[in-house]
Amino acid sequence: MTYRYLTSEEIAQLERQLCQATEWGRVMVSEGFSPDHIISSRFSGDIRLGAFDKEFLLAGGMKKHSGLYHVTLHNVEVGDNCCIESVNNYIANYRIGHDTFIENVDIIICDGESSFGNGVEVSVLNETGGREVTIYDRLSAQQAYVMALYRHRPELIGRMRSLVGDYVSSVTSSVGTIGPCSVIVDTGYIKNVKVGECCKIEGACRLKNGSINSNSIAPVHVGVGVIGDDFIISSGSSVEDGVTFSRCFIGQACKLGHNYSASDSLFFSNCQGENGEACAIFAGPFTVTHHKSSLLIAGMFSFMNAGSGSNQSNHMYKLGPIHQGIMERGAKTSSDSYLLWPAKVGAFSLVMGRHVAHQDTSDLPFSYLIEDGGVTFVMPGANLKSVGTIRDAKKWPKRDGRKDPDKFDCINFNLLSPYTVQKMLHAVDILKDLRRVSGTSTEVYSYQNGKIRRSSLEKGLRFYGMAIDKFLGNSLISRIQKAGNLDGVEALRKALAKDSETGAGDWVDLSGLIAPRSEVFSLLDAIESGAVNSVGDIDARFREMHEQYYSYEWNWAHDVIESWYGLDLATVSVESLIQLVHRWRDAVVSLDNLIYEDARKEFSLSAMTSFGADGDEKQRNLDFFQVRGASFENDPFVKSVADHIVVKSRLAQDMLSMLDAF
Repeated sequence: MTYRYLTSEEIAQLERQLCQATEWGRVMVSEGFSPDHIISSRFSGDIRLGAFDKEFLLAGGMKKHSGLYHVTLHNVEVGDNCCIESVNNYIANYRIGHDTFIENVDIIICDGESSFGNGVEVSVLNETGGREVTIYDRLSAQQAYVMALYRHRPELIGRMRSLVGDYVSSVTSSVGTIGPCSVIVDTGYIKNVKVGECCKIEGACRLKNGSINSNSIAPVHVGVGVIGDDFIISSGSSVEDGVTFSRCFIGQACKLGHNYSASDSLFFSNCQGENGEACAIFAGPFTVTHHKSSLLIAGMFSFMNAGSGSNQSNHMYKLGPIHQGIMERGAKTSSDSYLLWPAKVGAFSLVMGRHVAHQDTSDLPFSYLIEDGGVTFVMPGANLKSVGTIRDAKKWPKRDGRKDPDKFDCINFNLLSPYTVQKMLHAVDILKDLRRVSGTSTEVYSYQNGKIRRSSLEKGLRFYGMAIDKFLGNSLISRIQKAGNLDGVEALRKALAKDSETGAGDWVDLSGLIAPRSEVFSLLDAIESGAVNSVGDIDARFREMHEQYYSYEWNWAHDVIESWYGLDLATVSVESLIQLVHRWRDAVVSLDNLIYEDARKEFSLSAMTSFGADGDEKQRNLDFFQVRGASFENDPFVKSVADHIVVKSRLAQDMLSMLDAF
């Protein structure tokens, strides 16, 4: 935009309209400028003003013309068609984008050089320090995971800090920005805050040293009573209703509200926090806590739902808050659960009761951890038959609220993957070894300071076996389908060959990204060596791993199929493949039937307790079905399970027919 000096007539009109300037010669305006809508305003320093031609239509039908009314500006650039009214103190050192509406605020200032929350050190997991993550505008869950947990590689951490530092230097400025089409109303103190496009700040109390990275596709809302210091808020998020937070990164499409309190914490995509408290947590994607009495502290979570009254302890009343814990993806807590850190809970496990013996159940995924008389009892694999587990797996992709096409976090939603299945394979070895060492007649086995009942061990082996068969069968059938029309056994065997060696060996879950450990370590080596020299390049490599997941998955599944079933896919017979398809179908149908029966419990007589007030059994049943919306057979989820059995059985038959043709 080009600017000109004010004319003497414009200065005279402004002074008649009770405006003042320390130096009118430092006030410059755009070519379309008119002084008609500048009333009782004071200017100092370098001022740039756009045109004021637009009217704003406010809630309730109220209209206000763009302009400056009762404001004091110091070193401020105002874009076209802004309305700034009733600034109680002043606005200093800001560039305000076009079509922005600011009304009834106390003060908005940029004081000295600021990086606007970029470069803040967040002490996650260990409150006393040692796992600090340096936050910046484009921090991803994967980058943060490495910075927090790979402290055994100090050269890597130092290199990543340096790359983040380069970005921080690039955004450091003595001038703040408020993006176009933003709204800031009824707000108190704003200092050194960068505000993105189309942001709404309504009724916030204090915002200091932060960035609100709103945009037109995924705007950010900051609501009434919010107090925030040293922060980054990413696109599509909302923080409202009395939330207080300090030294926090809030990722894309997060929702914090209802007086939630957080300090030294990272919240990545689609997290939700209400009523409770977070301290030094690493909240990976889809970490959810809604209850006033819930405290999440010094833990790492993802795809997690905290029950009411969930609590952890990291003090032990000795050397202070130095202990940490990890709940792997999908693990959740029931009401009034308690975990004494350090501890590690396996993926997709359920924690019930109080657990103080520092268990590590990471090699027993999909388990129940239930306290009985102060002892932790583990039910391996029990969550594989839970309707809640499958419902969660289906809802997460649907609840991905990220509208911004530029998504920072790589999120793999798969329930069964090389990451979880490799743990099941370890679990099978562990359970068989327990049975071998202690004997088949033992009623209770000891494992990781906890107990496993014999019946739970036998069921765990069965559940894990079915899930392994299901995953490996899925991979095999998908591979055959991908190959398209095959003209013989040799073509089939060729189609089953690995794409490469990438994917063999262990896999890791980097807070949402499931990838071969070899690929992750290759990237970390490249960062250390300087071959990767920007934070953008790091994210690009993570995205490449994410996009190549299914190719890598087959490379892993290929080797596991050969070892699990004792086959050589390069010379496999059609008869052996037919047996695998039968085994896959049986596993899928058996697991679905278990889930189907688990869902039936939601429609049992005990579930109808308290329904049908003041009536008989008929009214109770009618009330229950009116509230639930359907009978058991017509429930949408139940129908989806029944349909899944039909679809997979049909797929198995089609695959068997194709193989028979060879």
